[in-house]
Amino acid sequence: MNTTYWNAFPEMSIIQREMNRMFDGALNGGRSAEPSTTAAWAPAADIYETPNELMLQVDLPGLHAGNIEVTVENNVLTIRGERQFDLNVQPENLHRVERPYGKFSRSFTLPAAIDNRNIQATHKNGVLTLTLPKAAQARPRRIEVAASAVA
Repeated sequence: MNTTYWNAFPEMSIIQREMNRMFDGALNGGRSAEPSTTAAWAPAADIYETPNELMLQVDLPGLHAGNIEVTVENNVLTIRGERQFDLNVQPENLHRVERPYGKFSRSFTLPAAIDNRNIQATHKNGVLTLTLPKAAQARPRRIEVAASAVA
């Protein structure tokens, strides 16, 4: 007799994250502990600044550039996408599922000094890199001091 077992681990991890998010919201008076997260999982992000731009790097392993959406509206940058579970893996062959799957959305409020029209996005080796140039008036500039003639 050949028995096939269903493995609920992928679905259970998603349900567990959603339950944690709901309880966190209830304990915080209806406010989520992570206001920038609106989905089952949130990819890790690093933000750093250079003299001319802000850089945002987001870990998105397993996603293709075509499956990532980046939008800017009212000075809010939003990154959306979905990592799908590999349906070619038979449930009876699964031993452990720790990576998050499903839709995600991360939003970041941008400073007013960012030039929204010239944001650039690249995706390489599972890392989304967004270059957010500072507006010209927000960039540091050096002012030369002229020597005055002594009379």
